[in-house]
Amino acid sequence: MAQLRAFESARTAGRSVPEIVCYEKQDDWGGQWNFSWRTGIDKYGETVHSSMYRNLWSNGPKEALEFAEYTFDEHFGRPISSYPPRAVLWDYINGRAEKSNVKKYVQFSTVVRWVQFDEGTQKFTVTIENLKTGQTESSEFDKVVVGSGHFSFPNVPDFAGIETFPGTLIHAHDFRGAERLAGRNVLLIGASYSAEDIGIQAFKMGASSVTMSYRTAPMGYDWPEGIQERPLVQRFEGSTAHFADGTERQFDAVILCTGYLHHYPFLPSDLALSSPNNLYPKSLYRGVVSEANNNLFYLGAQDQWFTFNMFDAQAWYVRDVILGDAKLPSEAEQKLDMAQWTQRLANLGSAADEVRFQADYIRDLIEQTDYPMFDLDEVTRIFLAWKNDKQHNILNYRDQVYRSVMTGTMACEHHTPWLRELDDSLERYLSQPEEDELERMVRGKDSSASPA
Repeated sequence: MAQLRAFESARTAGRSVPEIVCYEKQDDWGGQWNFSWRTGIDKYGETVHSSMYRNLWSNGPKEALEFAEYTFDEHFGRPISSYPPRAVLWDYINGRAEKSNVKKYVQFSTVVRWVQFDEGTQKFTVTIENLKTGQTESSEFDKVVVGSGHFSFPNVPDFAGIETFPGTLIHAHDFRGAERLAGRNVLLIGASYSAEDIGIQAFKMGASSVTMSYRTAPMGYDWPEGIQERPLVQRFEGSTAHFADGTERQFDAVILCTGYLHHYPFLPSDLALSSPNNLYPKSLYRGVVSEANNNLFYLGAQDQWFTFNMFDAQAWYVRDVILGDAKLPSEAEQKLDMAQWTQRLANLGSAADEVRFQADYIRDLIEQTDYPMFDLDEVTRIFLAWKNDKQHNILNYRDQVYRSVMTGTMACEHHTPWLRELDDSLERYLSQPEEDELERMVRGKDSSASPA
């Protein structure tokens, strides 16, 4: 969606834009934000793309992901809270794409089966299948942009005895809601964002207990009673998990929050990106141009602090490379540039360093294009404040508010504290119900005062 918007921005500015075709496997766009109840295999027999689940709310402030050229103010016409639910964020990204009229370039329900590059013609042959009709066809292209992301193919490690576990056992990719975890003892294997968020979702929905098992280090939040962390699981014996510290516990459900793989089944090995999930894949010049073939581009292939606006910065730069406005340096110069970034990556020592690293990366991209520059230092400050909020109270950080870097608008408090809000619909979110006495108490207001 970012890439299509970038080309349309150039077109409206009077620049000549090549013929564009976008293939999308799902029936609608939105990537991860396109929620489906399905898991495993979709209605066409294809692997399900999205890892989205009910009641997922943004786990980072919207002020850190806001588009520089399409703000939340422009879309909603009024302030909203800093942590919208999935339906609201989908509405936002869909609204920008609809406004720019780029849906005409997308062939939905169309899966890319294979991409082959011909050294002689210097063209890509892309073979696709229309999932509704079963029709297959091949077409030639000069450039290919891979915008499929890298959070759809689960990394599923093995644990001794896990095959004897009799309860619910899934990867986070197949998690669709915590309601079923009410009254159950839940084990989450992992110590990153999926484990953190699914863990507090399970707590919110009434799980009897939540245990998170870490491989390297605990997340270390001030967890409420009922949530705890343990070192890595060593083995399972039926419903009992044995941990590295010698403790053991019985569980009713296990969720593997063990990350995702770079996997591109439509690309041959000489073109497919192979990388750990890090902030700068070493084989991508400026994080987007394939070292293996400078006519192949990847968007969003790195680990992410920034998201939507980083994808924009990447898409605008890729657009200008394709249009010939941004000239690629020699192979040797590309390697030197990549080596400098990867060396800096290797020297990062903290989460704050990582945020600043990615901010500098985005700044470098925007400086090459006409994408609106925004205050990346202020976004960095918001990220660090967000991390501090989580350390202070992991259960209510989503009730905090921030000021838009793009417009200066201060976010408003959501009408219901996150821990009490069980409806993530757009309609509920944008409604203005009267605040009850308990909500006023939670927000620290005088219970005798009138509702705001």
